[in-house]
Amino acid sequence: MEKLAADMNYSYDQFMDLMKKAGEINPGYAKALMEFVKQAEKPGALSTKTKELISIALGVTAHCVFCIAFHTKNAIAEGATKQEIMEAGLVAGLMGGGPAVAYLRYVIDACDQFGAK
Repeated sequence: MEKLAADMNYSYDQFMDLMKKAGEINPGYAKALMEFVKQAEKPGALSTKTKELISIALGVTAHCVFCIAFHTKNAIAEGATKQEIMEAGLVAGLMGGGPAVAYLRYVIDACDQFGAK
């Protein structure tokens, strides 16, 4: 029996819904968090794409499906390829061990569902 992949669109949408609801509870909170993400990942010595790849790796080591979905979608929008995204995930596996390697399943699902080439 074939199992379905994790629905990474759902994970992405759930994160964005969380930010919306957090913003309703405390209007400045979600805005500040998203501005923090924007500032941290704006181009500088490293490109935004490189920073998104780093964020994917950190999401894998943190075991955060929402982070993987969010940053994989953003990395693809910045031109990251499936190979680049997977290599970032593999480095995370090096640093995070077996549990991090297991989260590569979500990276693969995100790449497939968000159309990484």
